[in-house]
Amino acid sequence: MNDQASSDGTEQPAVVPGARSGSLEESRRARQEVDEEFSAFYRRTVRPLVGFLINQGASLPVAADIAQDTMTKAYQSWPELRDPRAWAHTVASRALVRTFASVEEDLVGAVPEPTSLLARPDAIAEWEARYDARPMLASLPPRQRQILAWTLAGYTPGDIADLLGLPAETVRGNLAKARRAAASYLAAREGER
Repeated sequence: MNDQASSDGTEQPAVVPGARSGSLEESRRARQEVDEEFSAFYRRTVRPLVGFLINQGASLPVAADIAQDTMTKAYQSWPELRDPRAWAHTVASRALVRTFASVEEDLVGAVPEPTSLLARPDAIAEWEARYDARPMLASLPPRQRQILAWTLAGYTPGDIADLLGLPAETVRGNLAKARRAAASYLAAREGER
C-alpha cells in the first residue's frame, strides 16, 4: 500500500484496500464508508471490551489502555477482519496475559490521567463497587476467570475453545467449576448479610 503525506503531516493511504480503481472521489467515499463502519464497531465494542478485561483481572486503567491499543490495531487491519468482535476480544485477552506476565505488582499505583474511556479516574472505586462480580471473579483461578469472562462477554464454550485454542472439554470443565465457585461465593455472601 502506498502512503501519501497529507497537509497536516499525517500519513494517509493512497487507496483503500478493496476499492475499485477509479477516481479519487470513489476512493474517498470508500474510505469514508470504512471509517463509518469502524466507528460504529468502536462505539459498540470498546466499553464491553474494557469490562471483559476487568472480568479477567485487569485494573480499569490497564483495561482501558489495552482496549484502546486493540482498537487501534483493529482499525489498521479492518479490511482483513472477518469477525472483528472475536478478533478484538482475542487480541485484548492476549495483551492482558502479556501484561500480567511482564508487570511486577505495583503496591501503590498513581491515579491515571483522564482519557475518553476513563473520564474520572478517581471514580474507579465507585465503578468497582457497582459491579459485584469483580470480587467473585478475582477469587477464581486464572483459567476459570478467563473462561467465565469470555462467557460473560457472550461467547459459547465452542467459540471460546476455538478462539483460545483449547479443547472444548477443557473449556466446559473450567466453566462448570467457575459456575460452582461463583454459586458458592454468592451463597457465602448471602449468609453474611
